[in-house]
Amino acid sequence: MSPRFLERLASGRCAVLLGCLLLSGVAAHAQARWVVDPKTSLAWWQVDPNLAHLWATTCPGDSSWRPGEGRSGGWSINPALKPPRQEGFKPISDTIHMPLYPRPAGGVYPICVEAVQGEVATPDTLHWRGVRGKISVLGEALVTGERMRDVLMHEIMQTPSFPEIHFTLDSLTNVTRQADTLAAMAVGTLELHGVKVPVAAAVRAFPDGGGLRVLGKFHFPASALKNEFGYTRLRYMGLGLNTRIWKWFFMGIDVVLKRATAGE
Repeated sequence: MSPRFLERLASGRCAVLLGCLLLSGVAAHAQARWVVDPKTSLAWWQVDPNLAHLWATTCPGDSSWRPGEGRSGGWSINPALKPPRQEGFKPISDTIHMPLYPRPAGGVYPICVEAVQGEVATPDTLHWRGVRGKISVLGEALVTGERMRDVLMHEIMQTPSFPEIHFTLDSLTNVTRQADTLAAMAVGTLELHGVKVPVAAAVRAFPDGGGLRVLGKFHFPASALKNEFGYTRLRYMGLGLNTRIWKWFFMGIDVVLKRATAGE
């Protein structure tokens, strides 16, 4: 081969390589949009201390979840799931196991009530700048596993007047990546009972369930339920909030995001 031919070949390869690099850079920074897959997504809440029964989910049929003590009949409990380490209903604080019964990695199945909707979009999937989104949860779908307790919860939440809980995502901060897992703080606004407050939720995202699985949670003082969000009926029901037994109220999501198609 002549030196000129080799020079042309090398130049051609460099041009192709440069083109690939440029295209990959464009792809990394391209607009991306995901939508929540409602059949594999859930939301939850949990009180601290949980008093062996104060937690709820929108996906009670999942085998990784169990209702608390005093539950209604008819539940099939996974024998591998042990009750929380409590002495009866004594107020023992536990802010580590939030939620008590998380879905394991690889344990996502399309069996959830379609209670969680939403989407997330970003113009930059390399540094995750400019991320925006909204997640909505049907309040009526949250269940504790005890029928009368659930009726009371939905009455307090006034779900006919305020059917949904909303979280609007404004940005991601403190973004880090380890292997295929992204961790960050999701900064945005919580709308609960018609009241909007700023919140920052710790989130993790990783491939699972046929999409991008996102775990997020945040908490606030339990007293804010009546003082900030206006759940005034809590004042008259003699619950643990009035006696200051309830300290913290945690809320969270475990959702699977899938790439939006042209029609979505």
